Amino acid sequence: MNQLQSFSEVLSAVRRRFGLIVLTFVVGTAIAVFFALNQPKLYEATAVVQIEEAQVAPNPTSATSAAETASRRVQLIEQRIMSRDNLVRIMQEHGLFVTVPEMPMNERVFRMRESASIQEIRANPNVYAPQNQPSGLMITVRLDDPQKAADVANELMHSVIEMSRSRSETRARDALAFFEAEEARVETEIEAMDGRIAEFKKQNSEALPSGLTAMRDQLGTLEDNKLQLDRDIVALQANSARQREDVQARQLALLQEQKQLIAMRIDGIEDTIRRAPEVERELSGLERERTQLQDQYSVITRRKADAEMGQMLEDRQQSDRFEVLETALVPEVSASQSRRKLVAVGAVASLIAGLISAFAAELMNPALRSAAQMERVLGIQPIVAIPPVKSRRDRRGKGLGIAALVLAVGAVLFGVLRLLGDRLPMIERFLPRVGA
Repeated sequence: MNQLQSFSEVLSAVRRRFGLIVLTFVVGTAIAVFFALNQPKLYEATAVVQIEEAQVAPNPTSATSAAETASRRVQLIEQRIMSRDNLVRIMQEHGLFVTVPEMPMNERVFRMRESASIQEIRANPNVYAPQNQPSGLMITVRLDDPQKAADVANELMHSVIEMSRSRSETRARDALAFFEAEEARVETEIEAMDGRIAEFKKQNSEALPSGLTAMRDQLGTLEDNKLQLDRDIVALQANSARQREDVQARQLALLQEQKQLIAMRIDGIEDTIRRAPEVERELSGLERERTQLQDQYSVITRRKADAEMGQMLEDRQQSDRFEVLETALVPEVSASQSRRKLVAVGAVASLIAGLISAFAAELMNPALRSAAQMERVLGIQPIVAIPPVKSRRDRRGKGLGIAALVLAVGAVLFGVLRLLGDRLPMIERFLPRVGA
């Protein structure tokens, strides 16, 4: 650092390393020009879809309205749009990314996904604010062909609208078909349950809660009759001397038979009364199942009516839907980075790199190049300073170096002129258009 203590010494160092600075500048600028010439131009086409709300507000608890929001529908449609099969179909129809035949299909699909995007349009774009439903979609396509960019954007727009309409109609139709099938199924189960309850009541009619009172009354009557028969038997046995023996025997046998029949009936009634709680429990279970089926049937009938209303709204196009707001036009100006800006930035960066290289070269070769430097570093004042004597060979080598630099600068200027050839009509007559 001791050899660069004044502005004159810095200028001397720049003059000494001028060749390195120019060489670095030329090489860097040439690289920038080459990069700019090979930078493809991309054209951006945008289509806008508007999300319109339903003209007739559906039931918020219906199957067709509460199951899916507009944001959720947009996400599902975007996934289908960006699916591999759909992108391959679009690329084949429009001939996209076919300039390199050996490019694998996965790479082509990746580039297609990078070229197309679907963004939601919201009233409040702040991510920290409460998010409302999107009011529209912005479909953007960036390709190297402006016509293809517009065509693909419009096709994606129509695909989004068609998928939204098809999805809404399919959901409404499937919901209606589901509830119709459920209604028929539950109705069949209710009829079967009614048959089971009727058969159960028929088989256990005496033990049903409604017949227990009559059974208890009948049991009391039978017990009274049995008691009366016992009294008659005792009275008949007491009057045995007044009647003939055979007549008395027949009367006793008849009374005993009646008593036995009454006893059997009493046993049957008591058994029925003992079974009554179990019968009541089973009947309550059957009736409870029947009530549950009836509740299901009521809910399904109500949901079916909502599904029919949703189907009618879809048929009349009165539900929320996607509509075309702006079609994509063929872009006239490239959306990619300006080539002239790339070259300018590259030239400035190359000049700075050249100055840094010259400074580094001076640091790596700390020679004493003047009397002032010798006196400052060594404390010795030189008696005489002999300038360097250049031979003819040295002058010839320097001339060749200057010529090489001039040629390099000319090559850089030629590349810049080719870069700007699409904007300068006079240059277009002499230079072919490359990468326009």
